[in-house]
Amino acid sequence: MALIDLTIHEMQEQLAAGTTTAVALTEAFLQQIKETDEQINAFITVCDQQALAAAREADAQRAAGNVQPLTGIPVALKDIFVTEGVRTTCASKILGDYLPPYDGTAVRKLKEQGAVIVGKLNMDEFAMGSSNENSAFGPVRNPWNTDCVPGGSSGGSAACVSARQAGATLGTDTGGSIRQPASHCGVVGLKPSYGRVSRYGVIAYASSLDQVGPLTRDVRDCAIMLGAVAGYDPADSTSVDLPVPNYLATIDQGVAGKKIGLPKEYFIDGLDDDVKQAIDTTVAKYKELGAEIVEVSLPHTKYAVACYYVVATAEASSNLARYDGVRYCQRVDEGNGLAEMYSQTRAAGFGDEVKRRIMLGTYALSSGYYDAYYIKAQKVRALIQQDFTKAFEQVDCILTPVAPTAAFGLGEKTSDPLQMYLSDIFTLSANLAGICGMSLPCGISQKGLPIGVQLLGKAFGEAELLQTAYAFEQATDWHSQQPEL
Repeated sequence: MALIDLTIHEMQEQLAAGTTTAVALTEAFLQQIKETDEQINAFITVCDQQALAAAREADAQRAAGNVQPLTGIPVALKDIFVTEGVRTTCASKILGDYLPPYDGTAVRKLKEQGAVIVGKLNMDEFAMGSSNENSAFGPVRNPWNTDCVPGGSSGGSAACVSARQAGATLGTDTGGSIRQPASHCGVVGLKPSYGRVSRYGVIAYASSLDQVGPLTRDVRDCAIMLGAVAGYDPADSTSVDLPVPNYLATIDQGVAGKKIGLPKEYFIDGLDDDVKQAIDTTVAKYKELGAEIVEVSLPHTKYAVACYYVVATAEASSNLARYDGVRYCQRVDEGNGLAEMYSQTRAAGFGDEVKRRIMLGTYALSSGYYDAYYIKAQKVRALIQQDFTKAFEQVDCILTPVAPTAAFGLGEKTSDPLQMYLSDIFTLSANLAGICGMSLPCGISQKGLPIGVQLLGKAFGEAELLQTAYAFEQATDWHSQQPEL
């Protein structure tokens, strides 16, 4: 088996046995990036020299007996993570040459555990998008079919893992931005509960919704990566001070006797036949594995898209006000005064989708509309949270589609923002409720594109969620399918 085809746990075994080295692994992935990224466009910045230096250090540490869980494992990061001395753009012109002076907490934790960071990954600008077409660095293409989108906003993170360009990646999920691209690219993606992973050093889109999570080849790797970055961080005021369980310790306990909920509101008209068939087959497999399937209701689901796009855009309007040309972003100043400098800088620096969401959010927060839109959306959000609380009194986890269809064509939805927004219809409720959710491969469409199933768990129930996902993965071989590049 080629080095780039190894999972993290297989790399760990080979490194421990001395049959490969961190340098060999890193060189193999860097070569794969070189050979494939012209067609995929997953990377904004490749850190080849830094990665090789980190790999040599990892091998030296291993030789000295200092071995951490990720020592020598090549990973990549969505370009939303602040990285010391490495360009961090958020796929925007306005941050095109920003060199941060520090590492964010998740990045620091990966480095402390010996991970080798091979580069920064393409994404929708400021994480605003569902297709990875809203990037100042061009769209990412799906490794399974380069005429299709990889999903967004963590499209580069999902495509990178799918194309075997890194062992695993970190992305962020504000309304499905890890789970939806994981589904479209045939990889595993997990959005932890809000507060489980520090957001310090993650460029903010919508602060009450954003969450950091891993994208990996399989569920065991997902558990390893989550364990590496989870935990309390006093630098993040929304971080929750709860102990981090050993996610690998309980992963193989199976699902016999577990109750899995199917929310009737998620099985709607417009669900693609291929997706419906894949989900039905997944439900049947869980029954075979001993789980009990229970119908549940999440009655406020129909308001989730409207609620989300008020809350998220309002927070984006506030968060993106800091990009004004004064401090650290690119500036356009023709000497016509401060207000004109602000206007010109933001007009030149932000893409169309970012401008659209800033305007939506500013309107929702404006005098006379704040109560009608933002306050009402927060009330609806509370109702959506209550729906999940009630559902989890009946079941251990909830099973749904990730997206209404498999990956769609590049350019197919760019002229209709509303259609694009609706592609997140099954994922964004989890962010509004603050619960954990993940996508894992469960089928292939008739056009040869991957389909994922979404599992939703209680807040801070990631261990049980991983256990439920692992049982299905071990009973099927969808996770071992890969694109032909």
